[in-house]
Amino acid sequence: MTKPPSPSTGVQLLDVPADYAGQRIDNFLRTQLKGAPKTLIYRILRKGEVRVNKGRIKPDYRLQAGDQIRVPPLRLSEPGEPAPLAKGLLERLEESIVHEDKALIVINKPAGIAVHGGSGLTGGVIEVFRQLRPEARDIELVHRLDRDTSGLLMIAKKRSMLRFLHEALRGDGVDKRYHALVRGHWPAAKKKINAPLLKNTLRSGERMVEVNDEGKEALTEFRVLRRYGEFATLVEARPVTGRTHQIRVHARHAGHAIAGDPKYGDEDFSQEIRELGGKRLFLHSASLVIPLPEGGELRLEAPVDGTWSQTLERLDA
Repeated sequence: MTKPPSPSTGVQLLDVPADYAGQRIDNFLRTQLKGAPKTLIYRILRKGEVRVNKGRIKPDYRLQAGDQIRVPPLRLSEPGEPAPLAKGLLERLEESIVHEDKALIVINKPAGIAVHGGSGLTGGVIEVFRQLRPEARDIELVHRLDRDTSGLLMIAKKRSMLRFLHEALRGDGVDKRYHALVRGHWPAAKKKINAPLLKNTLRSGERMVEVNDEGKEALTEFRVLRRYGEFATLVEARPVTGRTHQIRVHARHAGHAIAGDPKYGDEDFSQEIRELGGKRLFLHSASLVIPLPEGGELRLEAPVDGTWSQTLERLDA
């Protein structure tokens, strides 16, 4: 593949390999034009300065193998000089790795760290790993976790693995299990929440999700792990579908909001948990069973952090 342009080069021609067929051109350029701000990439796309096979395209154009992309002259950071990220964040995420091979990284993401930068954040998980693994040019998130959700997160180092796992996720081939501390006594007989979810964006720009018949099908399976009297229940949640905020909204819909959830929670319940030291969202991606391209599967588990474990100990007291 043609190397990304340096600050001194003029027009560049990028040839699209078969591995990138189907990817949106805006996402492709974001990975190839290292150092180019997203705003710059979208501006040259909107202005028609980027051509594919000598013709104009829209920012949501999906690439085809063999496409030739013409990129106008750009002023970029020097290759290999990403925006500096805090050393502490780099070290913390390096230490969070629970599995790594030539095609895949899986981390136990701490609560409070976003998976990608934006909204005033200088960097998230993917920006960190692009800096930690500069040789992995095609590194991408396989899926996402909310900023305040902790636990297992997959990062593909190769396009072939990204495509394979996306297909597995669409076909329910990846088994994901979460732990959640919820309000009240979750009945053992309540094993499934099947309620369609609709995304809305408020005037403030905040994204909210609600149960709505006009939404997309959403199914979550629940299992009781432990009870703390009538006050709280520790449950396992398996999202059969993969909708935004699915577990959080389904738990509230069932009448058992998750502790520490600022969007969909019960503030009185969350405050009582905070008084026990539980200052976090109590949702954790605890286990993954991941199919492998060469056959077999990868089974991983992630422990909870000290805040979580100490809070449950105090509930037991």
